[in-house]
Amino acid sequence: MTFLTKLATASRVRDSVICVGLDPEPDRIPEHLGRGAQAAVRFLRRIVNATSDQVCCYKPNMAFYERYGSAGLDILALTLQAIPADIPVILDAKRGDVANSAAAYAEALFDRFHADAVTVAPYVGMDGIAPFVDKGYALVVARTSNPGAGDIQDLLVDGRPLYERVVERCVAAFPAERCGFVVGSTYPAEATRLRALAPDRLFLMPGVGAQGGDVADAIRAALDAQGGGVLPSASRSILYAGSGEGFEQAAARAAAELKRQANDARATAVGR
Repeated sequence: MTFLTKLATASRVRDSVICVGLDPEPDRIPEHLGRGAQAAVRFLRRIVNATSDQVCCYKPNMAFYERYGSAGLDILALTLQAIPADIPVILDAKRGDVANSAAAYAEALFDRFHADAVTVAPYVGMDGIAPFVDKGYALVVARTSNPGAGDIQDLLVDGRPLYERVVERCVAAFPAERCGFVVGSTYPAEATRLRALAPDRLFLMPGVGAQGGDVADAIRAALDAQGGGVLPSASRSILYAGSGEGFEQAAARAAAELKRQANDARATAVGR
């Protein structure tokens, strides 16, 4: 089953278009779960169990696992095992390297960790993206959600910002069923421009919640002509909605509220 088919099915079954990032921060894991790698596993598995009815996708960011050293790969593997089989997983790795290295990264993420999709950095060029497209589904970093996004992404190339050129090149090079884009929810005006350049592509839209992105603004900006094509993603605002014994119930409530806001925004936009 392709990533987009699996995502569409999970979205329909759960009536949800939201993604939750699974990013363990050791200092924010509730103390009663302990410390170290085992605490991270306990925390993440309980988050998944509490939120899996509200989401259509999970997005572990590799950096938060790699910080644990060799134990991080075990944390990731055990967390992935807890995710229901019908919910797709995006491994947020932002890999980008020359072709043979990119092929090794793609094999690791798709074949070893069984990702359904991965995030990919485009700076090396199309031959650095192609191995990910060949093996699965690539979400190419276009417009990131951070405040410094414009430092490089806004540089003009023949009178147009670089992030627009990245999207244009990828649309021309890779089919829609294999390639979408990372477009930060914190930049809705830019998302609208990119939607015009990529009308049939999925936009993963991180930055909802703790980074200041508004899910309704993101959806209004980037919804495609079929009323889809958007995957708003939140991490800290869901994971750390509570800090004590009831942390997973707080996460479930936060995910349910985000789902409601997203569905309301979609209904309003489609009804225009």
